[in-house]
Amino acid sequence: MRRVLALCAVAGIATSVFAAPASAAPGYYVIRWDNTGICQVWNEDLRYKPFQWGASTYKVVSKPLPTFTAASDLQIKLRAERRCTL
Repeated sequence: MRRVLALCAVAGIATSVFAAPASAAPGYYVIRWDNTGICQVWNEDLRYKPFQWGASTYKVVSKPLPTFTAASDLQIKLRAERRCTL
């Protein structure tokens, strides 16, 4: 009986571990810093937003993207179009 209970507990934990990332997929954005023109990939899942102070402000220059790779590809495209300096 204990083995069955332990097996059920392990199966329940394993199921919840695999189900959580699918439902909580973070979005990625490309942000552009106004004072330097540098574009950066930003993860929506992070607890804090980028720190702004004085002339160091940013704007979101993309729609939410599903993966880091998609956001990175957009960042490279913006650099090629000279809309970002780095």
